[in-house]
Amino acid sequence: MTEKTTFEKVTRSEKLLYGPRRLLLCGFGAEAQNKLNAVLGMAGLAEVPKIWVATEQGAMALADLLELPDGSGTGGASVLPRAIIVAGVTEAQLISLMTICKKSGMQETLWAVLTPVSEKWTVQQLLTELIREREALHKKS
Repeated sequence: MTEKTTFEKVTRSEKLLYGPRRLLLCGFGAEAQNKLNAVLGMAGLAEVPKIWVATEQGAMALADLLELPDGSGTGGASVLPRAIIVAGVTEAQLISLMTICKKSGMQETLWAVLTPVSEKWTVQQLLTELIREREALHKKS
C-alpha cells in the first residue's frame, strides 16, 4: 500500500461513517451468515444491506462490491479471512455491533470502516493490510 492510512477514534456518536449504508462480510459460510444475521438484529442493523463476499470476489474493489444488490452471496461459501467492513452506519451502531459480536463469542474477526482511500482497494488488499496490522499489534502486546 503506497497510500498512508490514518486512524480516527470512533465514538458513540450519531456521526455517519463514510460511504453508502452497507456491510461487506467476508469469510462467513451459510451457517455463520445465519448467526451473524441474528447478531445484526440485536445491534439494530438487520435492515442494513449486506453483501456476503465470495472467495472469487477477492480481486474486486470495495466500491464495486458496494454496488451489488442487498443479499448478494447469501448462502455461499467463502474462504477469505473473516472480516466485517462497514460503511454508512453511525459510529454508535458500529460500537454496538462490535460489542455484541465480542459478547456472542464470535471467532476473531477483522474490522474495517470504508474510507475514500480504501474504497479503491480490492478486498484482498484490504484484508492483507488488516492482517498485517493485527500481527503488528500482537507483537506490541
